[in-house]
Amino acid sequence: MPTFRYFVAVGVGTAIALFYIKPSVSQDLPSLTTVVIGSSEQDTGTPGHRDTESSPINPSVPSSSSPHSPVPTPSIVQSPLVEPSLPTLDDLENLTPEFIIPSTEPVSLPNQTLGTPAPESLNPSANPLLFPTETEEVQIETTQPITLEQAIELARRNNRELQTARLTLERTEYALQEALAAEFPTISAVGEFIRSDSASSELSNRQPNPLEDLFGVMQSDDTVSTTFEGRLELNYNAYTAGRRSATILAAREQVRLQELDVERLAEELRLNVTRAYYDLQQADALVQISQAAVTDAARSLRDAQLLEQAGLGTRFEVLQAQVELANNNQDLTNAISQQRIARRQIAQLLSLPQRVEIAAADPIQVRGDWDLSLEESIILALKNRSELEQQLAQRNISEQQRRIALAGIRPQLSLFARYNILAQLDNDDGPGDGLTLGARVQWDFFDGGAAQARARQEEANIAIAETNFADQRNQVRFQVEQAFFDLRANEENIQTATLALQQAQESLRLARLRFQAGVGTQTDVINQQTALTRARSNLLTAILDYNRALATLQRAISNLPDSNLFDFP
Repeated sequence: MPTFRYFVAVGVGTAIALFYIKPSVSQDLPSLTTVVIGSSEQDTGTPGHRDTESSPINPSVPSSSSPHSPVPTPSIVQSPLVEPSLPTLDDLENLTPEFIIPSTEPVSLPNQTLGTPAPESLNPSANPLLFPTETEEVQIETTQPITLEQAIELARRNNRELQTARLTLERTEYALQEALAAEFPTISAVGEFIRSDSASSELSNRQPNPLEDLFGVMQSDDTVSTTFEGRLELNYNAYTAGRRSATILAAREQVRLQELDVERLAEELRLNVTRAYYDLQQADALVQISQAAVTDAARSLRDAQLLEQAGLGTRFEVLQAQVELANNNQDLTNAISQQRIARRQIAQLLSLPQRVEIAAADPIQVRGDWDLSLEESIILALKNRSELEQQLAQRNISEQQRRIALAGIRPQLSLFARYNILAQLDNDDGPGDGLTLGARVQWDFFDGGAAQARARQEEANIAIAETNFADQRNQVRFQVEQAFFDLRANEENIQTATLALQQAQESLRLARLRFQAGVGTQTDVINQQTALTRARSNLLTAILDYNRALATLQRAISNLPDSNLFDFP
């Protein structure tokens, strides 16, 4: 049976609570369908910067601190350029900054051909061998916010792995030109100028000459001769037993294989950049969520201190609030650390300059819908995926290599022509010339089985390529199915998390009212604060996981959103 003293205590506690305490954070939250993280309409102030040496909120602030000393609290609106500052217990006017909820309204798929291009200042040095040697050269000076499309553009322009793949493609194109040169004859010109002093002629001159005694013919004592000879040669392999055509076809398939590899790397790069960008968005939002949790804990600590001053609260409830605030401070510190790591990770992926890092400029929202069924998605992926085409190209290369190996033990026919001019410069006789035409047949019909062994190696490579094709086909289907199921699950999770967030806001509001009226406990408030933080994180995770699944599904289908098959950059 409630006593008169109980009613007096409840009435006094309610009056004190209503006099000192402003509406809670759950009452200040905007609509789920109209507010977007990072939108320019919400950024009405300049968020504070948290210095790296500033200490977190002191949970042991004495209860005698002035409750009316105004200290401005920074906004929780997503700002990728600065790190949030921690609120203080002395701010009673606005203890809980407004938490902006991610938009669940889908937007159209990004068009990579439109939009503002990425700033030129984000391009790395043209010298790939340049590396910093001074601390000032690696100190971050600029934080540039960019959109997802700009990040993908930077990656395709600066990524080292993609650049290497393009250079490799250029090399294989030159190899194809080399193979095509075998269809033409080779022509060579040789010129020789020879001046010789013959030792045999000198010895011959020393011997008696019978003609000189009989007929009086004098033999020349000159042993030096000077000649000039020029040759023009033409050679052509008329019949190579299929070696020439197989070499050309293998070179063409190698170019095709490298083109597909460039496409594969470009698609993988787009997926990796998209995931890294979403990770950066999540890191930024988790900092805001953690700071909102810190501010909520600071408000609860103020409530507990006010009730303790009024004689309606206990020291135990104050200690509970202080512990909760300290835990939230630690979560905020870890969130800021993860934010810095996410920024440096995407900077490494985009090959940014040493003194620049980027931040996410896009709002956190659902990036689009997927209208295809699972079966249609699987068929489209099997038609478009470059990995399947690569296995077929590798099979064709092995087939041509087999033909080249067998050509080594088959007859080869070559034609040649030679025209030469010979002039003796020691006498007055004119130069002489000659023409030689011929054909050469060569047949290495026995090589100990080496050619057959090479052919069997290529047959094994053909079988390996076919097996890899079947395995890759199954992997492609599984990737599509996995991404499709993740997309549908996260689509439902967004609806569930949105409702849960509304319920957590209302639960926290009621828990605070009950605690302020003296009929609830500090534990109830702390539990509802934790539930609200979890609900905010769950909604954020559901939206970003949906976007990740959508990006993965686009990658599994291959060339979406532009759908240009093999249109590598």
